[in-house]
Amino acid sequence: MSRARLVTEIFIVLGLSIGMSALYSIVNIAVRLSREQGLSTQTATLNRSASELEWADFLYQTLGIVSSLVPVALVVFLLWNTQKPHLGALGLDGRKLGRDSAAGVGLAALIGIPGLGLYLLGRELDITVTVVPTALTTYWWTIPMLIALALRAGILEEIIAVGYLFARLRELGVSTWGIILIQSVLRASYHLYQGFGAFAGNFVMGLIFGWIYARTGRLAPLIIGHTVIDIVAFVGYPLAVSFMPEILGIVL
Repeated sequence: MSRARLVTEIFIVLGLSIGMSALYSIVNIAVRLSREQGLSTQTATLNRSASELEWADFLYQTLGIVSSLVPVALVVFLLWNTQKPHLGALGLDGRKLGRDSAAGVGLAALIGIPGLGLYLLGRELDITVTVVPTALTTYWWTIPMLIALALRAGILEEIIAVGYLFARLRELGVSTWGIILIQSVLRASYHLYQGFGAFAGNFVMGLIFGWIYARTGRLAPLIIGHTVIDIVAFVGYPLAVSFMPEILGIVL
């Protein structure tokens, strides 16, 4: 495949997914900075109800998950079509499920615990917004849906930002650390709507995840780690609000 075609493909894939999210996020932070109130007094809600009708909300949430995974299917198809890889080429073959799971949980602790501290510090410094992980109406399916949303984020971000970009940028001759830096900046950019603390935290997360993938060639631990972090944030948020609302910036 020619360099021009590769570059065009990358821009199309990113434009259909996290690249467009990054552009929206940059505009969002510009809007936030134009307001009189500080960032820490502003709120970003990650998951919210889409309808007052339970059945409609369920369908909207489900369709949102499915539609956001279409670019992932496209990426897998493109790589399969041009490189003929199997899922093992991305470290998604399930052959090392136990090891991948343990590594993923370890990554979740490595990233999640300092990440919470960085979030609290960012709010104190007024460089991070108050993040509300979920505002979904409580139904019988709310927790399973939050888990599905967390898994969606892990699959979407790690397969495209790491697996796909590593594959294509290597074809373009970009160095390993060049790729790590590019995907780290991209990861940080589409979280910029949460403030500059989130930008810094996700940049570091990108460096760690990119370095691990470059060494191991396995995406499964990254997806598992990312998913665990989001499950803890999404599902644990209501409990955290009950016990420490002031720390989280919530007024009851």
